[in-house]
Amino acid sequence: MSRQVALLRGINLGGDRKFPMARQRELFASLGHTDVTVLLQTGNIVFADPGTPPAETARRIEERIADELGFPVPVLVRTCDELAATVAANPFPQAEAEPKTLHVTFLSDVPADVAPLAALDSDAYAPERLRLIGRELYLWCPGGAGNSKLAGAVFRARLGVTATARNRNTVTKLLALADA
Repeated sequence: MSRQVALLRGINLGGDRKFPMARQRELFASLGHTDVTVLLQTGNIVFADPGTPPAETARRIEERIADELGFPVPVLVRTCDELAATVAANPFPQAEAEPKTLHVTFLSDVPADVAPLAALDSDAYAPERLRLIGRELYLWCPGGAGNSKLAGAVFRARLGVTATARNRNTVTKLLALADA
């Protein structure tokens, strides 16, 4: 059994799209996943899978959620190794001292068109920084994401892929759970 991590987008935020943690565990177990652990209530699930490719796992989870909850929830799945590579690839080591200032946006695919990101004038957002590495977009906001102008610009950039973000604290906790 391999360990995988599912990242659900847009649940339990502001009282909308309710998907309680206990129900998340039940749904994953009903799909044949074992050793299911939910971190926080915003859709971070670590589980054992018999080796199904992550994209297929994500599709099956999305279908089951839509069937049972009645609304669509985009799901991205990474293997434990992929998540470890994401943590290791951090292009902003200065963020290690304040991990909540570093955010990783997980993408469903490598964007075919990165022009919207390339069009951002990085100097205009300094000291904030952004870097796309494969299917992960790293965003360092030393003043916090809530105050970040770059985060807003990135959010408005249309990359043509599904995306969901987590701060470094959450990503490293998920990796620790997946590694256990």
